[in-house]
Amino acid sequence: METQKTGLLNSNTARLVMVGILTLILLIPLALVQNLIDERAGRQKEVNASITAKWGGDVYLYGPIVRIPYTVYEETVIVNEKTKAAVTQRKPTTEFAYFFPETLNNKTSVETARRNYGNYEAVVFTSTMNFSGSYAKPDFSMRDIPESDIQWDKASVIIKTTNLKSIQDEVKISVGGKALTFEPVFNNSENDSIDGLETGYFDAKILRLPGTTPFKFDISYRGSNEIKMVPIGKTTSVSMDSNWKDPDFDGNFLPETKGAGDGFPATWKIFHVNRPVGQQMFGQLPDLSRFAFGVKFVIRVDEYHQNERASKYGFLTIGLTFLIFFLIQMISKVRIHIFQYTMIGLALVMFYTLLLSITEHSSFLFAYLVAGASVVALISLYSISILKKIKFCAFIAASLSALYGFIYVIIQLEDYALLFGSIGLFLILAAVMYFSRKIDWSN
Repeated sequence: METQKTGLLNSNTARLVMVGILTLILLIPLALVQNLIDERAGRQKEVNASITAKWGGDVYLYGPIVRIPYTVYEETVIVNEKTKAAVTQRKPTTEFAYFFPETLNNKTSVETARRNYGNYEAVVFTSTMNFSGSYAKPDFSMRDIPESDIQWDKASVIIKTTNLKSIQDEVKISVGGKALTFEPVFNNSENDSIDGLETGYFDAKILRLPGTTPFKFDISYRGSNEIKMVPIGKTTSVSMDSNWKDPDFDGNFLPETKGAGDGFPATWKIFHVNRPVGQQMFGQLPDLSRFAFGVKFVIRVDEYHQNERASKYGFLTIGLTFLIFFLIQMISKVRIHIFQYTMIGLALVMFYTLLLSITEHSSFLFAYLVAGASVVALISLYSISILKKIKFCAFIAASLSALYGFIYVIIQLEDYALLFGSIGLFLILAAVMYFSRKIDWSN
């Protein structure tokens, strides 16, 4: 009975089960490594927020919009209880009409840079935005507003924007040759994060001259993450260029053309029929953010994201490495103790801590090469004392190198990661089936 029990424990099936259980147990330290990566990535986001808060945040802008006040009257009928006579009282209140440009042209130049704080970095930029265009004649006829109730001399130009603190110079606009200076407008709304710039009063009757009235202004920001604009012109044309190599075009409209290489040029041409908002509005200016478009300047796949993706293949790496040793054990009849499997598994887990720690002080590629070479060398040298044959150790070194190379390629790929990974796993499965075809599993 004792001999039968010993034989059962030494069977191929029992060994395979023990190796499988050990693989599952090693998921615990692998999960701790993944938590460490998440913790460091969270710290990266905190530092990023701190850097961008001091330098400047997202830039969101729409304007310039001409705002003209007009008078409306609220009629109230009061009945004299003694005489029963009805008296109509008219109470004047002021409302506003908003007129968008007939044409809006923008040329934006963005210079990006990376700011480091310790082991962490953030992307910031300096942008110069040149606006020009023209206004059509304001039309109040659709509301039947008498000429006498239009307060032409109290018109102003407004811009809605974020990141006021990072505007680099005084902002002035020329409307029909008249120079106006923008001043910040206090926003006391807790639900609205968009601030405003507004000029002093000017006589909007200059907009009624024959033809259209030209305007022009420049504005410069220090910001981070993204630039977004709203196409408020009847025809909006935007041209943007930057030294950022990996732009993420965002929002409601994509650019008509874009380039690649050391930077990008991008152009948009948007018409008022592309958005369900007219060129003039009465009463209250709506939220137009859903019609915005722009560019994000972010690191798409940063080092922590790549570490996270690498760690997700930890189970695959451990499982395939154990499978290689197990197949060699079956073919060569060399007995590998479960303790030796454990040491090999811990070395594989150590790869991810090495990768993370080196990445924080270097590039991901360099860290991957150093961590991979160290683990492959460690396991290969350790296997010499186990397998006793150089050819098996060389095979293990080659297999681990190929496996780490395969995973690195998958991490770098975006659009073809699933395809490449599926084909690779299929080939690995085919190789395992080929090498294990003659193993006697009855023992």
